[in-house]
Amino acid sequence: MTLKRLTDLVLGSLLLIPAGPIMLVIGLLIRLFDGRPVFFVQTRPGLHGEPFRCRKFRTMRPPAPGQDIWTTDAQRMTKVGRFLRRTSLDELPELFHVLSGRMSLVGPRPLLMEYLPQYNEVHRRRHDVRPGITGLAQINGRRSLTFSQRLDLDVEYVRNHCLTMDLGILARTLLAPFRPGDVEGQTLDDVDDLGFHGARKADDGDR
Repeated sequence: MTLKRLTDLVLGSLLLIPAGPIMLVIGLLIRLFDGRPVFFVQTRPGLHGEPFRCRKFRTMRPPAPGQDIWTTDAQRMTKVGRFLRRTSLDELPELFHVLSGRMSLVGPRPLLMEYLPQYNEVHRRRHDVRPGITGLAQINGRRSLTFSQRLDLDVEYVRNHCLTMDLGILARTLLAPFRPGDVEGQTLDDVDDLGFHGARKADDGDR
């Protein structure tokens, strides 16, 4: 067992103690105000790109008929979901993925399976480690970063990660609720400088 994996198990178990009651309250709030389902479940790429079922708290309602799922996040975000996104509390269920070994506390965020063929050789290295609940991109701009900036930070983490870096990222993640959130008026096209969204829409149109 590596030191990183041991750290995940110890810290992940400790974090679940205070997180348990918080998750129960969040689940009740979603059920009360937004209905079912409480969780958003989607297949994401893990270590070496192997797929796993990633579970988070649901923050958006399903798209209405004819509504574009990729460009209507702001309209579909629920009041509870907006708070969860702002504070990153929607990620709490991923602690169970950490304990199971599917994820790590710190690492590149698990993105979409459809992005895998679109990574260049350098950016593919982000899958050389387990995906994380938080990472370098999340403490250096989060959603204000372009896709290429996020992937570059992911690769920087893969190249340089160590216990000291992980602990520093975790400490800075605790400040997330006190930092500015999403950029007002920002769209997916504003940050998708790699054309991932355009390729995704083209694939959807072929189905």
